Amino acid sequence: MTRRHITFACAGDTLVGTLDAAPARTALLLVSGGNEVRAGAWNGQALFAARIAARGYPVLRFDRRGVGDSEGANRGFEDAGEDIAAACAALRQACPQVTHVVGMGNCDAASALMLAHGAGLDGLVLSNPWTIEEDSEDAPAEVVRDHYRRRLADPAAIRRLLTGKVSPLKLARSLLSMLRPSPAAPDGLAARLAAGIAGFSGPVRFLVAGRDRTGLAFLSRWDKDDARIHRFADATHSYVEPHAQDWLVEQTLTVLSTFNG
Repeated sequence: MTRRHITFACAGDTLVGTLDAAPARTALLLVSGGNEVRAGAWNGQALFAARIAARGYPVLRFDRRGVGDSEGANRGFEDAGEDIAAACAALRQACPQVTHVVGMGNCDAASALMLAHGAGLDGLVLSNPWTIEEDSEDAPAEVVRDHYRRRLADPAAIRRLLTGKVSPLKLARSLLSMLRPSPAAPDGLAARLAAGIAGFSGPVRFLVAGRDRTGLAFLSRWDKDDARIHRFADATHSYVEPHAQDWLVEQTLTVLSTFNG
């Protein structure tokens, strides 16, 4: 594996990426979420890219416009389609042997890939997609249930409840929110995400960290019977746990290997 920086154009701005070169004909494009730079939190994306490249697959991660080393204005995840498409084209140019590119994103990067209708990619790994509306005040029922399930397993939290250190009003509001039924079908942002990949013909794999509020919110707004959903119960949002990191690598390799034949 060799690692080098590349630059490429997107709508008149210069974007910067880091390529881990490898010989396979299938490559991985890592899309960063929020204002996160291409190295990821605590260098997590850089380490992840190295592990995938060590298994033979080229990996490109990049700063979209207005983030990190890239020029331009940050247009947010809902308008990142041009950035993703430009990065995909740059990856194919830098690795001419590549015939298929799989896109991967966590949180609103996963949502960006969905809103971009897959951005011309051949497969998608979508982790903890962001489905929470900006004006939403209440957490989904699944998130509240998970919170109290964990609190009831914590002796300190039980003592706080029994000694009156928990606000009765806040507790009552949370308990009422647990009774709200989940929507029968995606709505709001979740509906837009569903529409975004409705016509995508390549393999799609949803990954959900069982200890992540964003992931649980996605599950509350999505079809529970979707066979593309895969969960890791003890993982947090960025899969910082060693076993969760191993699981994330293997899940990604599963999609990449789809194109080996």
